[in-house]
Amino acid sequence: MENDIFFCYTNHQKNMNTLFDKIWDAHVVSSIENGPTILYIDRHYVHEVTSPQAFNGLRTRGLKVFRPLQTTLTADHNIPTLHQDQPVQDPISRNQLDTFEKNAKDFQLPLFFPMGHAKNGVVHIIGPENGFTQPGMTIVCGDSHTSTHGAFGAIAFGIGTSEVEMVLATQCILQTRPKTMRITFNGKLNKGVTAKDLALYMISKLTTGGATGYFVEYAGEAIRNMNMEERMTVCNLSIEMGARGGMIAPDETTFAYLKDREYAPKGEEWNKKLAYWKTLYSDQDAVFDKEYTFDASEISPMITYGTNPGMGMGIDQTIPTLEQVDEAGRISFEKALNYMGFRPGEKLLGKQIDYVFLGSCTNGRIEDFRTFAQFVKGKKKADNVVAWLVPGSRKVEKQIHDEGLHEILMEAGFELRQPGCSACLAMNDDKVPAGKYAVSTSNRNFEGRQGPGARTILAGPLVAAAAAVTGKITDPREFLS
Repeated sequence: MENDIFFCYTNHQKNMNTLFDKIWDAHVVSSIENGPTILYIDRHYVHEVTSPQAFNGLRTRGLKVFRPLQTTLTADHNIPTLHQDQPVQDPISRNQLDTFEKNAKDFQLPLFFPMGHAKNGVVHIIGPENGFTQPGMTIVCGDSHTSTHGAFGAIAFGIGTSEVEMVLATQCILQTRPKTMRITFNGKLNKGVTAKDLALYMISKLTTGGATGYFVEYAGEAIRNMNMEERMTVCNLSIEMGARGGMIAPDETTFAYLKDREYAPKGEEWNKKLAYWKTLYSDQDAVFDKEYTFDASEISPMITYGTNPGMGMGIDQTIPTLEQVDEAGRISFEKALNYMGFRPGEKLLGKQIDYVFLGSCTNGRIEDFRTFAQFVKGKKKADNVVAWLVPGSRKVEKQIHDEGLHEILMEAGFELRQPGCSACLAMNDDKVPAGKYAVSTSNRNFEGRQGPGARTILAGPLVAAAAAVTGKITDPREFLS
């Protein structure tokens, strides 16, 4: 396995302009002029929802998984976040999980982490924390938020079930080369403003279709100042503005994060890879198909008011009026507000909420729990709030206990649940009831995303913490000295 990957790395073309170009061209197996490319894939992540048909396709054709050790499998979407030591009660979820385990066994896939396994968790969290995700890689998964892994300087994107089968069978995929975009955030984020706020601000400016057809590279001082967890949050949300993926050039922050992780290179192999990783950046004269620049200091804590991630605003701002919305979008705008129970021109500060969800592949990492716990320390959960605090993995869960965050949360009246996708999407037991408002650190606020009729307000972990202790939408900066 390692020799195959390293071959791709050492034979990449030099003097390419963008980071994307350097990685893409290093992985081209063959291409058709003005047509698609056969791209070699270094790491394939698989979960229980988009893989059953792919494995059945292999069975039908009598094929094996071509590169088992480059295939990492974890159960996440359907697993309950309570009583994981007991049989799964929901028959649909149980069938999904049982089928997944059978497929892993039948196809002899050793990197399989079922519910309860020490390495189990949300697919886009367990990949980086175990060292599977590395700079310079091409990474795919049957999940749109695969863009998360681009935070390491990788080309990572979601694929469909038929493509999952293609990668399982050949370790390659047929792709059309996307265009390139660079988004630069100059300056520094203000106190109380998180990476999630930066991402929601960006999507509100560019809209949910503003990066369609592009692979985005994030740059600038605000991005460089972020830790890896924050970078993963930004890249995770790239898909919510239509991008094929997002990426950040690797640097010392990246290398320090990866060093000594279980599946990261070791010894002399680490030195070889590190030398290559340090070449992964866009050249000074790199030409992108499109560029945007933002001032990070202008960003406030953000919330959404509608039914897509682009309908966002600063927490102290007002929902746009009809006159402020393009005429072509007014019908969908009104439909979204009717669903949410909001009015044009309304302020949401002080709006009572019912649920708070901390977790998902967007904000379920240890840094998110540290942020949340630090805010609620010495305070109490509001009586009107049901709070679901869901670690993104078993390793995050263990860190929460090892660092004493669990005690802080318990003293404030919160309960820690077990790892899983949870209330990010209504595929498991954690569903928000119809008509209830949930301040959620997840990635999508579509109608019914968190349960039929549920009303989702996307936010970062600080805004979620403030809502959890006050019982209403609250600017967390009011509590920060």
